[in-house]
Amino acid sequence: MYQNLKKHERSIYFITTSSKQSSIFYLMPKASKFYVVWSGHKPGIYSSWEECQQQTKNYSNAKYKGFPTRVAAENAYAGNYDDFKTKAKSSKPLFKVDENLPKPVFPSIAVDAAWNTVSGDMEYQGVDAQTGRLIFHQGPFRDGTNNIGEFLAIVHALAMLKREKSNLPIYSDSMTAITWVRNRKANTKLIKSKENEVLFDLIARAEKWLKENIWKNPILKWETPIWGEIPADFGRK
Repeated sequence: MYQNLKKHERSIYFITTSSKQSSIFYLMPKASKFYVVWSGHKPGIYSSWEECQQQTKNYSNAKYKGFPTRVAAENAYAGNYDDFKTKAKSSKPLFKVDENLPKPVFPSIAVDAAWNTVSGDMEYQGVDAQTGRLIFHQGPFRDGTNNIGEFLAIVHALAMLKREKSNLPIYSDSMTAITWVRNRKANTKLIKSKENEVLFDLIARAEKWLKENIWKNPILKWETPIWGEIPADFGRK
């Protein structure tokens, strides 16, 4: 069932499913990020989201962003926030990618979610993974979580592609959301309230769609340590 291709330090496995399709998983070290704070209580480079939050929470017009490597963060900190707050299509990678490492599949759709740590609002979107063109955006929704947003974004993309009779791959950087979709169940611990009734209704509709439909679209993990931030990233951390 498993075929291990030890071409690099990271092991690559092909897992054959009963539908004769193969899913590819890259067993990566736990992804770490470095956070640049250009404008905050104490500007600098931080190695955890918690440290970044301490420097930006309750700071008016805080400017910060996450990067996949220390080198990328140092290059960004030496520059201006405005050069990095959005992803220009023509921008060059901030770190060198080994030509032997796996590359994203194009054409494809990339999805992502954003959760506001202050208000608790959540939103999600899907983009063309190659060009960054926005395809859909939903929210903000009150009292949500990032995992729920990632889950809804994948289902949104699946339903849209099924209507269009397209088998394009879908990329997400959330293994949790991918697992929820495969299990056809959002295993959230969020407590239902009046504020998030709309969100729980969307979850129920998404789970119903997953149970009633079959799809052929590969749902793939975006490998942030290799490729950088997923193209659908909101660029807020």
